[in-house]
Amino acid sequence: MKLSGNTILIAGGTSGIGFELAAQLLQLDNVVIVTGRDQHKIEEAQRELPGVHAFQSDVTDPNAISVLCDAVLTKFPGLNMLFNNAGIMRKINLLENGTRGPDISREIEINLIGAIRMVKQFLPHLLRQPAAAIVNVSSGLAFVPLPIAPIYCAAKAGLHSFTLSLRVQLRNTPVKVFELAPPMTQTPLFTKHMHAGDVKGVRMMGVGEMVRRTIRGLKNDQLEIRPGMSNVLKLMSRLAPNFILKRLSTSVDTRCPG
Repeated sequence: MKLSGNTILIAGGTSGIGFELAAQLLQLDNVVIVTGRDQHKIEEAQRELPGVHAFQSDVTDPNAISVLCDAVLTKFPGLNMLFNNAGIMRKINLLENGTRGPDISREIEINLIGAIRMVKQFLPHLLRQPAAAIVNVSSGLAFVPLPIAPIYCAAKAGLHSFTLSLRVQLRNTPVKVFELAPPMTQTPLFTKHMHAGDVKGVRMMGVGEMVRRTIRGLKNDQLEIRPGMSNVLKLMSRLAPNFILKRLSTSVDTRCPG
């Protein structure tokens, strides 16, 4: 995949992996557009990344996605790359009464359904481009779950499965379908919501290094990009699934005794 001269939309691009993707892709002479729900974060991203374009949008709102699509394509008709990176992660104990109440499925709506809706909305335009790409950002935890975050892992596993099917359906089109499955990365997604004991023994990858490996994978047409420990998790999910699940379960054992 040619990684310069593109027009790229990054959903969830105002912080973490999305922000670092925007920064490095800008350096490669691309037009980069980011979205986010928080207007303050959007303005902050534009201050830190001169040249980046931004739109406020929410992937859980189908109407907002439609409005976003019209606005982006009106201003940037050359759009040819879509990164589905919007996501949240929460620790959830399903044994607790009233756990999360009506928002129990929030991670499904953002991490999975939001990505599906973005693909559906932008796909007709991408199909008209000479060369285009969709990059769905799942997780190494799509292959083996971290039981302390069950809904997040289920959403990412669903996104992995969706990406496999999408790739098959689009194989005879100009649209390449990539999956980025990051390992545990030093971003607010993990550092603000996880304690050392939750991911005991796991070394987090720096976000800059993770994105550099991602860009290298995209350039080499590596359709499933699994930096660092994500590659190990994929391998272990086949060779020793019970062993690796047990290792990732230690943070739950004291909170959810059985």
